Amino acid sequence: MMENETLSSYFYFTSFNSQGLTRYVFFSLGLMLYVSIVFFNSFIIAAIILDTSLHKPMYILISCLSANALYGSFGLFPRLLLDLHSDIHTISHSACFIQIFIIYTYASYEFTLLTAMAYDRYIAICQPLQYHSIMTVKWIALIIAGVWIYPMFTIGVGLFLTVRLPLCGNNIVKLYCSNWAIVHLSCVSTTVNNLYGFFVAVTTIFIPFAFILYTYLHILIICQRSSSAVYKQKALHTCLPHIVSFVNYSIAFFCEITFSRYQPGELPEIVVVILSLEFLIIPPLLNPLVYGLNFPEIRRKMCHVACERTEA
Repeated sequence: MMENETLSSYFYFTSFNSQGLTRYVFFSLGLMLYVSIVFFNSFIIAAIILDTSLHKPMYILISCLSANALYGSFGLFPRLLLDLHSDIHTISHSACFIQIFIIYTYASYEFTLLTAMAYDRYIAICQPLQYHSIMTVKWIALIIAGVWIYPMFTIGVGLFLTVRLPLCGNNIVKLYCSNWAIVHLSCVSTTVNNLYGFFVAVTTIFIPFAFILYTYLHILIICQRSSSAVYKQKALHTCLPHIVSFVNYSIAFFCEITFSRYQPGELPEIVVVILSLEFLIIPPLLNPLVYGLNFPEIRRKMCHVACERTEA
């Protein structure tokens, strides 16, 4: 009776079984990565909040990207570090579904935020004279609200469809909870889940992806046609960090999608770990470095804050 209750109330992470003593190396590495992500992204947010000259649409969206990095990392690292340090790798259904919600909304927020940033750069470069009349405080607030609310709603509905499924197993072949892995444990047809998952993917991933490509291609065309070398340099300089973030996240995210299509045992274990964690680690770690190093306004403020802390 107790065994059945445990089976029905908990999921078991099987990917931790074969790690042995190397898990302590992974624990140290994971802790170092988590501290670095929290430190760098918090620094970016603090620099933008403390400097009123940075209270502009582009920088506000950059701070939102850093806030999302902190949010996604919180959904992964505390639980991952606990599992690496522990001999027991079970997670309750409720905790698992909470982790799924955080990680999946993080992934969606990243694309919707990058879409908003691409739109901001598109207006700034292609319609510079109308920029301030278009990108008003009210319009920015509406954009940011949409960026956060729509993924939250769509992922919430998808999670509800997963929660209602009767399950015929409790083994998750990953290092964290995944909606796709749990749907695979279902005892009944998952057609509704699959169709809704396709709808969410189209509206929160593929449409934003296509829009971002369109805006940056249009920006490149405008820059190519311009006769001003200064204009070209300034436009490309402000767009480059966004393009790097977009390409970096897209590669990392599609690696995760590719990995999820493979059956357990078809790929080497180290490849599985890298592909499944890349989109949750590399973008949050790389983005603050990209923006901090490429935007002199942010770099100066970060140096100023660091000097003040050192003197104190």
